[in-house]
Amino acid sequence: MNILILGSGGREHALAWAVKQNPKCDRLIVAPGNAGMAELAECADININDGGAVCVFAEENAVDFVIIGPEAPLAAGVADDLRAAGILVFGPSKAAAELEASKHFTKAICDACAAPTAGYGHFTDAEAAKAYIRKEGAPIVVKADGLAAGKGVVVAMTEKDALDAVDDMFGGAFGGAGAEVVIEEFMDGEEGSLFVLCDGTDVLPIGTAQDHKRVGEGDTGPNTGGMGAYSPAPVLSAEVEARAMEEIIKPCVAEMARRGTPYEGVLYAGLMIKDGAPRLVEYNVRFGDPECQVLMMRLGAQALDLMQACAEKRLSDAQVNWADDHAMTVVMAANGYPGSYEKGTVIKGVDALPQTSTQMCFHAGTAMKGTDLVVTGGRVLNVTARGPHLEAAQKAAYDMVDQIDWAEGFCRRDIGWRAL
Repeated sequence: MNILILGSGGREHALAWAVKQNPKCDRLIVAPGNAGMAELAECADININDGGAVCVFAEENAVDFVIIGPEAPLAAGVADDLRAAGILVFGPSKAAAELEASKHFTKAICDACAAPTAGYGHFTDAEAAKAYIRKEGAPIVVKADGLAAGKGVVVAMTEKDALDAVDDMFGGAFGGAGAEVVIEEFMDGEEGSLFVLCDGTDVLPIGTAQDHKRVGEGDTGPNTGGMGAYSPAPVLSAEVEARAMEEIIKPCVAEMARRGTPYEGVLYAGLMIKDGAPRLVEYNVRFGDPECQVLMMRLGAQALDLMQACAEKRLSDAQVNWADDHAMTVVMAANGYPGSYEKGTVIKGVDALPQTSTQMCFHAGTAMKGTDLVVTGGRVLNVTARGPHLEAAQKAAYDMVDQIDWAEGFCRRDIGWRAL
C-alpha cells in the first residue's frame, strides 16, 4: 500500500513509525512531516487543510490510504473530500468532527443519549456567563467552545479566576474558539483517556493512557498540550472501561448515527473517574498527543491493520493483540513553553539515541538547518520507551532524556507519578 499521513507533530511521527513496521506499507509519505519523520518517510509540502490539494496529491501519487493526524484538517472537512474522491481515509467527517470542534455540540449529544458528564451552561455573551459563575461559585471550569490546540480550558479555583477567564475568552485570547464558552461543573476524581475505533456502527477499544497536562511537576502551573503520558492507565480498570463503553461511548456513537452523521475514526474520550464511575470530560476526534506515542509504541505494526479495518468498516472482525507491557513518553519542550519561547536553538545527541521497538525519540517541533537539528515549536521531542512494568519504561525514557544535549529545553521529571 501507498500511505499518506497528514501532520507534522509527535503524534504523526509515532503513527508513521508504527505504520512503517507493517509489511503492507510499500511507500510512506508524510505531509508536511518534520526532521524525525524525514528519516523514515518521504516528506511532502502540501496544505493539509485544503481537501482539494490533498486529493490531487493523493491521486497523483497513487495513494491507497490517507491517515489524518491533527484536528484542523478534520474540522475543515478533508476526510469528506477524500471519501468523495473514492480515496480510503482514516478520520471522521466534518459533521462528526464537531464532537471536538464544539464543546456545546458534545454536551448536546450527551444530553440526548443520557451519557454522564458535567453539568454546564452555554453562553454567547460575557455578562450572562459571569452571572452563571456568580450563581454556581468556584471551583468551576471555563472552556472556549471551539478548537484551541488543547489550551482553551481554565480550571478556576476562585470566582475571580473564572470571571477573568471569561473576559480573556470573549476578549479574543483564543481567537474564534472563544466566541462562545461552555462553563462546567468542576468534577473531582482522576482523569484518564480511553481510545476507541469507530466505523460508523461498531466500536473497538484500543487502549488507555494518562496524560500530564500541567507544565510543572506535581501537576502544577498552566495547562499545556501535554508534558508526558503513559499507557495503560491503572485508573481505567477493565470494569471502569466496560462502564465507559456501555454508558458513554456506545450511546454517543449511536446518537451520532441516528442524526445521520456516523462517527468513523478514532474517538478519544477524556474521562473523570471517581469511585469507579466514569464521566465524560470531553471528546477529541483524533489520537491524543502525547498519548498516541505510548499507544503506538505498544501497538506497533498492527496499528495499520486496525486503522484500515476501521476505514473499511470491518471493525466487527478486528481485534487488538496487546502485549502485557507499559509505555511512557516524556515531552521535552522549549524553555518558556506554554508561553513565549525561542525557536531555532540547536539540539544535540538525538541521532545517537536508540531506535528500536522499545525505545524511540519521536520528533514534534523540529527541522534540519544544514546539519543541525533545530527547534521549530514549543513541544519539541517525545522521548518514549516500553518496559515490562511502568518503572522500567520510566527509567528507560529518562535515561534517553539524559543523553540529549539541549540547554534551552526542559521536561517534567515526574511523568507517571500517579500510577507509581
